[in-house]
Amino acid sequence: MQRRQQRPNAVTSQYRETGNLDARFALHQRFSTNRYGWQSWVFDQLRIPPGGSILELGCGPAYLWHENADRTPAGWTTTLSDASIGMVSAARQGLVTARGRFRYAVVDAQSIPFSSARFDAVIANHMLYHVPDRPRALSEIRRVLRPGGCLYATTVGREHMRELIEMLGDAHPRLRCSTCVTAATFTLENGAAQLAHWFPSVSLVRYEDGLLVDSAEPLVAYARSMLPEPVQPGALDCFSQFVEREIAERGAIQITKESGLFVACTSAACAG
Repeated sequence: MQRRQQRPNAVTSQYRETGNLDARFALHQRFSTNRYGWQSWVFDQLRIPPGGSILELGCGPAYLWHENADRTPAGWTTTLSDASIGMVSAARQGLVTARGRFRYAVVDAQSIPFSSARFDAVIANHMLYHVPDRPRALSEIRRVLRPGGCLYATTVGREHMRELIEMLGDAHPRLRCSTCVTAATFTLENGAAQLAHWFPSVSLVRYEDGLLVDSAEPLVAYARSMLPEPVQPGALDCFSQFVEREIAERGAIQITKESGLFVACTSAACAG
């Protein structure tokens, strides 16, 4: 399934503040069928030495670190960065009392303002598909990683949230091609080939999950967070009514999720 590519200004608008991400996070938290949460699972995959130095690109409101506050080694030094000033501010405010050493920076992944071989790990959680010049960003990530360091890059598959996108179109013609979700440029299916140009070792770990939604409003809020502004008047009302009818008839709406994490290392000997 092909999804329309976002324009850079649409991305900026989507992620200026935390509201859109919060709506999506809430839906997944409440209705995911895999009760071992995504952020805990991502944290499990990290292989970072004691005293390690970490850069997260596109940190958002720092969900990863909130969810794993009790598991973060005090010796790690973590730089949380995002292209959005609002996201960096939210991350800083939310981690005031958190364990660990956190630093904050506004960073464009295409031009990372840190010296070469600075970090043991770079984390890019569901963000590489938003980067306009991804080869440049991957080159920059490779540059700032130390020998033996790894990039941990999460993304989604082609079928991710397929039923939701179909329902939007079924509910109202104006919503059919309006979704802002665009992962087609960097997916579970095509990401490895892109990473292999920069990293000698690339592996993929999949996270098995789905959604079973039995309440309309959280799904409508998620859809609202995806759509460009201004949304066509009445279109979301049509979608809300459509979802309510579907839940009344079926009891719950099942939605496909396809998510996973690439581990791309600077040395084949350090993989796994």
